[in-house]
Amino acid sequence: MTDVRRKTQLFAVLSVLSNVAGNSALTHGMQGLGEIGNSPLDLVAALFHPWVALGVTMLIVWTFAHMALLSWADLSYVMPVTAIGYVVTAFAGKFFLGEAVSPMRWAGIVLITVGVFLVGGTDPASAKKESHE
Repeated sequence: MTDVRRKTQLFAVLSVLSNVAGNSALTHGMQGLGEIGNSPLDLVAALFHPWVALGVTMLIVWTFAHMALLSWADLSYVMPVTAIGYVVTAFAGKFFLGEAVSPMRWAGIVLITVGVFLVGGTDPASAKKESHE
């Protein structure tokens, strides 16, 4: 396995896990707060809820991991491979947030999983990219 492939897999896992953790924590925190007003100040105030703050922090980690991935791997590789996050998010929603997941959603999740494995078996970059150093 090449170093780029290994590095890509590591950052893809970091991207997926930080995205799922961030969105799950953000959802938990916002649901704990209940419906908030439409004012931007209400949203800013929500940032101080511990679960919301954790969610935002994890989504910042996701942004950095995603940026790093896109610096060396093709968009047409990164987006489908990290789509496995949708699958993990469904499980997080069901088991951690108590959401009901319908059979139709599970069918879609199976299709996403198949697509992720198909794309994941390809090279992360279609051509050698020149260094911008």
